Amino acid sequence: MDFLTHVSTITLAATILAPSTAGMIGPARTAPVGVDRIRSDQWHLAYLRTAKAHTISQGAGVMVAVPDTGIDPHPDLADNLLPGIDITSENSENGQRDKDGHGTTVAGLIAAHGQATSKGALGIAPKAKILPIRVNLDNRHVDVDDLASGINYAVGRGVQVISISMATGPSIKLQQAIESAIRANIVVVAGSGNHPQEATVAFPAAYPGVIAVGGINRSGGIAPISVTGPEVDVVAPAEEIYSTSTGGNYSRSNGTSDATAIVAGAAALVRARYPYLPADEVAHRLTATAIDKGPPGRDDQYGYGVIDLVAALTADVPPRGFESVPATSPDATGPTTAAADGPSAGGGGAATVRGLVTLGLLVAGGMAWALVVRHRRRSDDPPPRVSR
Repeated sequence: MDFLTHVSTITLAATILAPSTAGMIGPARTAPVGVDRIRSDQWHLAYLRTAKAHTISQGAGVMVAVPDTGIDPHPDLADNLLPGIDITSENSENGQRDKDGHGTTVAGLIAAHGQATSKGALGIAPKAKILPIRVNLDNRHVDVDDLASGINYAVGRGVQVISISMATGPSIKLQQAIESAIRANIVVVAGSGNHPQEATVAFPAAYPGVIAVGGINRSGGIAPISVTGPEVDVVAPAEEIYSTSTGGNYSRSNGTSDATAIVAGAAALVRARYPYLPADEVAHRLTATAIDKGPPGRDDQYGYGVIDLVAALTADVPPRGFESVPATSPDATGPTTAAADGPSAGGGGAATVRGLVTLGLLVAGGMAWALVVRHRRRSDDPPPRVSR
């Protein structure tokens, strides 16, 4: 079992980032006037148009489970961190203990709310709740059966999203836990893996029905650390990612752990805006609205493309079974996934996306298998038009 982020811990003193024993962060510099140093370094927020997405949804009412090294009660997460569980030998009862920092970093990317306007770390879904599930003591050793138990615990708690920033081999217990989550209408997101630890897409990302996430760098190219393969569904930022860490500190990290947490946050935004949308339709929205990169159509590096938060929240996406009907066709005989969901939580209008999608769940031998036949919006297409 491997974790998918290399994390360096940093401390914040005024506007200066001080290097810790975990490694030099780089030369200290001052943030622009009125902007917090950590927030200004979270480049992925602007890249993904997070501010615009937050005018539509912030993940309110959604619970995201994070099976990991536990989650430290960081000030930037204080309002969103729930009591969870510790499955490790230490049994710290509520999962709110993290000696390693990995779990706290992941949680901050999903749901950090900061401490004031433009201060501290901000997550993709800052009003979502985080359920900490401590399944290991550090980012090097973990029992895969503990991970399976953690997923089963999350299912029992009624979460809407599970974010798994780990990589391992196949396991019967893990497979059964994933199947249970899928049957429970939970969006399961997992990282594809990091080079050189993994050579092919790892489990649980490789299981059918799981959203497998790869990583990109600041320029939008595939991150060298990101494992590629036919299982990859979408990609998200995975280099020089700033987030929360233990002891009220912050971290800078690289890896598909970060990308996984970002996509899990995106899933939380969609689930909050469309609370009646099934899990497979949430995945459908994320992939249908992804911005195509690389060769036209799906490829093994970028999957269906880079997630587009705003489009995922506003696009008219043909639901499963209507992939042959253009999204803007006046003759469409079926509803969009937004209409099928019922009243949305965020108001606003719909958008038009050039993309035809289907994501079917086929049940075979009691297991949900995902069959994906999707086309994506190209990166040089105009952005979706939002009607007012």
